[in-house]
Amino acid sequence: MKYESDVKNRVKRIEGQVRGLMKMMEEEKDCRDVVTQMTAVRNALDRTAALIVSQNLAECIREEKQEGESSEDLVKEAVNLLVKSR
Repeated sequence: MKYESDVKNRVKRIEGQVRGLMKMMEEEKDCRDVVTQMTAVRNALDRTAALIVSQNLAECIREEKQEGESSEDLVKEAVNLLVKSR
């Protein structure tokens, strides 16, 4: 699968968030602030995973329609991927 620049940019932002998290821990910041940052990182990862799955699903469904096949199994697989990511 080809990953679009917007998805790659999201991952780069997440990488920056994780670096910021490490800096907070090294500076012994308040645990509430650290956990808040961890939650932000997790949410960003979840949203990015959902975006990747949805883009891939759309692409696969288009391919299946061209071949005249049912896309029901693809949808089930996409839902399973999202459930596992949580």
